[in-house]
Amino acid sequence: MHEQRDPSRPAEASRNTALPQSGIPAERADRVRLREHMRRYVETRGLSPPLGLNELLGHTRRCLADGDWPAETARYAAILLSNAVWEDTLAGIPFNRRLLLLPQCLRNQQICTAAIDAYGLTCDGCGGCMIDEFLAEADRLGYVTLVAEGSALVMSLIASGQVEAVIGVSCLDALEQVFPYMEAGAVPGLAIPLLRDGCEQTGVDSDWVWRAMYLSADAPAHRRNVGALRAEVDRWFVPSALTELLGPPDGVTERIGRDWLARAGKRWRPLLLVAAWQALSDSAEADDIPANVRRLALAVECFHKASLVHDDIEDGDATRYGRRTLHAAHGVPVALNVGDLLIGEGYRLIADCGRDGLPHASVAAMLSVAAMGHRTLCLGQGDDLDWARHPHRLDLSTVLDIVQRKTAPPFEVALRLGSLAAGADGPELHDVLGEYSRAIGIAYQVRDDLHDLEAPGGPDDLTARRPSVLLALADRAAATDPFAAADLQVAWQCQPLSGAQADRLRQTLRRLNVEGLARDLLDDCKRQAVAAVGRAGEPALKPLLHRLIGKIVYDVETMTCCTDRRAPNAGPARDHS
Repeated sequence: MHEQRDPSRPAEASRNTALPQSGIPAERADRVRLREHMRRYVETRGLSPPLGLNELLGHTRRCLADGDWPAETARYAAILLSNAVWEDTLAGIPFNRRLLLLPQCLRNQQICTAAIDAYGLTCDGCGGCMIDEFLAEADRLGYVTLVAEGSALVMSLIASGQVEAVIGVSCLDALEQVFPYMEAGAVPGLAIPLLRDGCEQTGVDSDWVWRAMYLSADAPAHRRNVGALRAEVDRWFVPSALTELLGPPDGVTERIGRDWLARAGKRWRPLLLVAAWQALSDSAEADDIPANVRRLALAVECFHKASLVHDDIEDGDATRYGRRTLHAAHGVPVALNVGDLLIGEGYRLIADCGRDGLPHASVAAMLSVAAMGHRTLCLGQGDDLDWARHPHRLDLSTVLDIVQRKTAPPFEVALRLGSLAAGADGPELHDVLGEYSRAIGIAYQVRDDLHDLEAPGGPDDLTARRPSVLLALADRAAATDPFAAADLQVAWQCQPLSGAQADRLRQTLRRLNVEGLARDLLDDCKRQAVAAVGRAGEPALKPLLHRLIGKIVYDVETMTCCTDRRAPNAGPARDHS
């Protein structure tokens, strides 16, 4: 890594308008000394990003104690330590994939005439403050730039794929509020704290901003471009790509199966597999993936699409992806046969990896992983079907056990096949991926149930013959509400509900604050997944798994900070990509 330096930039400029607030060293030399102390600590300990909040605070306390720094500097020091952890990663991300976020309070309020709209301040280049200097140089380098107080725009830009890293200048209060969102997405970020909180009489160590802006590295970024990887995976499911890996379709059954594979879907499982392989094999190119990995990705999608065929039959669903389900279009016998064919294709694809040089021991391990996952899923689905035949109240732990056995195995199989393809899958990694998958699987179902509650209309777990996390949560909350208990009793009887009954049930769930309880459970699942990620011994895999938590659970939230309480959608940020 190296940093460029514009010789015209002052090396020691710190444009303060007042002394730093309590907790930030008053002398610039002491702030630099603390920053370097944090950097040496990170290098000595070999810390890799992302660090969870508790992990970050624990290291901060130890680092301060090592250097006899006062405990009151902990908030400021934690930001410096986080910067040190992310610095090498951010240095490898091109300038035109970075966002420079500046606060409006750095402007010269006495002379500034720039407009402030829903998207922040539109600098008119008057030269009356450092914002103009920062933006001009950032524009030259190719940065996306924003002058705004809040993270809503930032998270929207990250979610859209326009930026992959953030260099942000803000007050300590705002940086602490933003940290959980950056952590959840494993977004590389360098934060340069303002020297005073609030929006008046503040300042910043401006040379720290210049240094962060110029950071670069000759090596490719360690952060994988998940968007590019998803686009590449999607290309493998067009008819011509399926023919390349599976051969020409032989008869009507294969043609129906290929059409089903090519239909829309989120394709999380093949994406997880390839992402795990890419991280563990230290490959950064989305378009340079070997045929064996593509076969394995196709295999896990075959398993998934087969399970959907069978689920649709078992649940009596008539539509999927906005089209008729296979059994609705072709009849139950044909649909069952196509589902069975796809399962066979999945195992054939795994076995075929041995013909292309993958060690036979690895292929055998992959077949075992897929078989155990298949078995666990079927047992969970069997309990679900048995409940539908003999409906009764289920407590939350029983519902979650059924849910995790139905939803977690596909995630775990995908991750473990990817790790095996990369030559990794020891007992410790196996346990981490299993715990991570169980937490993600439950979170995925809870989020799906919440969607049913928020967007009624059409089949869902509330009105269909299957256990619901929301009903189990409602049962807990209805202990002192006999009217709610009566409504829930009707739902537990597993009979089709009329429109009026379904509306009444939703009203009952809202009265019991089931949505809030479900979001608490969702947060617990994410915390469990984060805890599992923290134990991942593979540095490249850790940020990947962390970022995918938010993406899989569809839980990218927005927030505001400082004096801006709006949460607008991403607007006309300056994009030079």
